Amino acid sequence: MSESYHLLVVDDEPGIREIIRKYAEFEGHRVTECGDGMEAVDLCRRETFDLIVLDIMMPELDGFAVCKEIRKTRQTPVIMLSARGEEYDKIHGFELGIDDYVVKPFSPRELMMRVQAVMNRSRPAPSDTLSFPGLLVDAGARLLYVDGRQVDMSPKEFDLLHYMARNNGRALTREKLIHDVWGYDFFGDDRTLDTHVKLLRRSLGPYSGYIVTLRGVGYRFAA
Repeated sequence: MSESYHLLVVDDEPGIREIIRKYAEFEGHRVTECGDGMEAVDLCRRETFDLIVLDIMMPELDGFAVCKEIRKTRQTPVIMLSARGEEYDKIHGFELGIDDYVVKPFSPRELMMRVQAVMNRSRPAPSDTLSFPGLLVDAGARLLYVDGRQVDMSPKEFDLLHYMARNNGRALTREKLIHDVWGYDFFGDDRTLDTHVKLLRRSLGPYSGYIVTLRGVGYRFAA
């Protein structure tokens, strides 16, 4: 039996909240609901949740503003919901540190699998340090240093960097990256990987060339 979690479901549509709650409770999880962004921020100040399912379009504060506010004090995993699937929204969400992005309408069963996948990959990374010319990847502290300067990264961006750096010089297929870093494959989205690679190259700055695109295959970290 899978582990039980306390979820915060934030959506201004009662029907969406109800169906997520029913499926989550069936999986053994505990659910707290709220219908607007301000209430979500207030709840996160007063309570601790294992994961937040957060809609983008809401009254008072939208999901991006809510995530930004929560990230000031907590690193609770966030799955963002949206009726829109534009790349800009996904990139903006991942830059704010969300862990997954689900486009409406969605399968409640798939959402529950994504919840489990996010929780699985939120476990602490092995405590080791990887050093390359110009880069220091500290897995224990989950920090990246570029030319001695600390660079802020989203949790998933760091997971991808650490995995690729540990496999320095190896060709990594898109399927393997999605499966090993995201923890799922059959409902994985290649665009999610590409978005994170784009963000990662930006974080690496002058060393963005360490991530090599292998056409028709995937990527290779070559430091």
